[in-house]
Amino acid sequence: MDISMDVTTNRMTGKQTLTYTNNSPDTLRKVFYHLYWNAFQPGSMMDVHSRELGKITYPIGGGRRAQDWDSRVKDRIQHLSPGEIGYQKVISLTMNGVVQSFQTEETILEVNLTKPILPHSTVTFDMQFEAQVPLQIRRSGRDNPTTGVRYSMSQWYPKICEYDYAGWHPTPYVAREFYGVWGDYDVKISIDKSYILGGTGYLENAAQIGYGYEGPGVKVVRPAGDKLQWHFVAPNVHDFMWAADPGYHHLVRRIPNGPVINVLYKNKDNDPRQDTLWTTLADAAVIVLPYIERTFGPYPYKQYSFIHGGDGGMEYPMATLLVGPSLGGAFHEWMHSWYQGMLGTNESVYAWMDEGFTTYAEGRVSGYYYEQLLTRQPGNAGLKDLVDKRRAQLPLIQPKAYEDYFSLVKDGMAEPLTTHADHFHTNRTYQTAAYSQGCIFMEQLGYIVGDSVRDKILLEYYREWRFKHPNANDFMRVAEKVSGMQLDWYKEYWINTTKTIDYAIDSLWEENGKSNIRLRMDGDVPMPIDVLLTFKDGSKLMAYIPQYFMFGAKPVEDHTIPRTQYEPWKWTNATYTFSFDRRLLDVKVVEIDPTQRMADTDRRNNKLELKW
Repeated sequence: MDISMDVTTNRMTGKQTLTYTNNSPDTLRKVFYHLYWNAFQPGSMMDVHSRELGKITYPIGGGRRAQDWDSRVKDRIQHLSPGEIGYQKVISLTMNGVVQSFQTEETILEVNLTKPILPHSTVTFDMQFEAQVPLQIRRSGRDNPTTGVRYSMSQWYPKICEYDYAGWHPTPYVAREFYGVWGDYDVKISIDKSYILGGTGYLENAAQIGYGYEGPGVKVVRPAGDKLQWHFVAPNVHDFMWAADPGYHHLVRRIPNGPVINVLYKNKDNDPRQDTLWTTLADAAVIVLPYIERTFGPYPYKQYSFIHGGDGGMEYPMATLLVGPSLGGAFHEWMHSWYQGMLGTNESVYAWMDEGFTTYAEGRVSGYYYEQLLTRQPGNAGLKDLVDKRRAQLPLIQPKAYEDYFSLVKDGMAEPLTTHADHFHTNRTYQTAAYSQGCIFMEQLGYIVGDSVRDKILLEYYREWRFKHPNANDFMRVAEKVSGMQLDWYKEYWINTTKTIDYAIDSLWEENGKSNIRLRMDGDVPMPIDVLLTFKDGSKLMAYIPQYFMFGAKPVEDHTIPRTQYEPWKWTNATYTFSFDRRLLDVKVVEIDPTQRMADTDRRNNKLELKW
């Protein structure tokens, strides 16, 4: 793409050459493009959808109720003036030099081809387009008063839709998630020379640009004229984002044998604390990268940029937009490089595999970071308290995910995770399903197969499916192969239904010299069960009951506690009784799932403290 940006009118013109290979076995008679910025016009689907969600309320405690709309969008789109709206207009389009007819359906461009694209053949599309940057509403835009950043340029160009085994995915831009085609990008952006850019890709002409991109000792020689042309290339990515502002500060961290970390931020109030926080973010990225790569797989690109902009946190290949220097937000968006950037799952259909896996990974990265920080600041009492609290909740990584899920179930608002991201009845349900319940999926997987096995699954998933658009079945097959267990039942219950987990301690008694404990399944989701017995003398026993569905058992997780493995619990049976060779009067505490990784919706009947 070759782009010319006018910072006075907030408009740009562009030329796009797309070399497209049909890697499918199908003959393509049409193609689709996304035109995301057309959503930022009064009366658009995004506008109407947001206002309709705002009519829905839900309880937030104390007798209060909240409107369900996204607080960043609300009804703002309908009030945009002609100079504040966004648009993307395709002026012309040819395929192999032949003019193609097309029609714009708001945020989707439909192209009826004059000649079909045969399987495994390649064609070239040439396009001319123009666009106007919308006022910052959602993700992309200009002049966000919160950050003061001029341009957050995401979803900014006509982008080819994905065609996969399920066909075309011309998903209109209503609110949420994305799905993109991997390709090699070569982008030239001409803009007023006072502007500093950051984003996806590698800057090819750093010696002409400067602004911190030039290598050590390189003398920057900028060409004459009012504009600079920034030349980026980005191999094997499924999108391209950039941001621009004259006031960006640019921090650079060069990791030996690793990527360059760029941090670009605007300190509009000249607050020294902001400088400190963004510097901390840059240093934190250097600390956590080795752990990320050991745990989730190597980062394959030569740079990553944390960029001040957008309206919250939003991930893109090699870069993220951040509204502020929150470390949790930064770690979350960076981990999207794995569960969105490299694995490229269709987020619209499998939002829980994107946001949920990323939320889980964020928790692990944050825990590692603060542990490492404590070794550097052993006398920091506040930091020690934070680390101690995190250690106390282990092996649970994200307790809040469980809280949000339990609250949603209690309010009767749950919907299956198979729901399309745009089609959840409420924003709250989408948020909880995608982020919290998706995170719990990964936590519970560790409970089912063992955390060490789950970690092997994550690395094998990365190895086998990187750059291949995996779906839920693909992940489950990896999990089954690595664990040696059957796990399709777990996906069926947790992903395809809103059935809940609830186990209880039913009764205890002695008979024929043995102690017996009967458990009860009050919920609808069968699970393997850990029961921890604590005796008066301080000794412990873990009773482990596999679920019949599994046709296997997880390895011992805590070798300091003896474990007895019992026969599997058949899901058709509402109760299960196990026995052990100790007097019942010796038992002090009986607890189902002491790690609380199982999302049991009523934990009041999970623990029994015996006072005899």
